[in-house]
Amino acid sequence: MNRKKILIVDDSETLRAILIFVLEEAGYDVLVGIDGIEAQRHLNNEPLDLIITDLHMPKLDGIGFIKVVRSHPKYSNTPILFLTTDTQQNKKAEAKDAGATGWIIKPFDEDKLIAAVSRVIK
Repeated sequence: MNRKKILIVDDSETLRAILIFVLEEAGYDVLVGIDGIEAQRHLNNEPLDLIITDLHMPKLDGIGFIKVVRSHPKYSNTPILFLTTDTQQNKKAEAKDAGATGWIIKPFDEDKLIAAVSRVIK
């Protein structure tokens, strides 16, 4: 069986470690980017089943990264969830307009994270 591949993009080492642990325990392969610029190396036409990106990052934030992802024909339909502590509706709308599939509010419950991932991954 092919394991689904998830790219996580977050500048927080602690959050990356939690995401890697939770997603790998749930049976997913995980790729990592520390910010929106560095994560672009994973946009190499290899299949990605889901991208989870933080909103606030140095160099290139989550909304900018979503726009970059959506400009790649190979990833134009890849589900993207963005992680945010932001509950502001305007940020959610901005991310959705950029191409985000949905969002996860931090801090998140591990079971809810896996449920959200399961909902959007094909």
